[in-house]
Amino acid sequence: MARVFIPTLLRQLTNCAETGIAGETVGQVLDKLESLYPGIGERLSGAAVAVDGEVTTLGRLEPVGPESEVHFVAAIKGGLSS
Repeated sequence: MARVFIPTLLRQLTNCAETGIAGETVGQVLDKLESLYPGIGERLSGAAVAVDGEVTTLGRLEPVGPESEVHFVAAIKGGLSS
């Protein structure tokens, strides 16, 4: 099972910092997370995903291995104003 790290702001939904999830792609991992923790999928939409330390370019199609680490990185909104 892949080790999936839960962002700090979403831990109230999961009551854990990380969990093991079986899945062959990021999409399967997200679907499983949603089935275990309803509402987390919507909150993670728009987050970048890093698998084994690399930010994915394939999104939900990114392969996930049984020993992979999956991190969700929240998008940062805002910017500099002149």
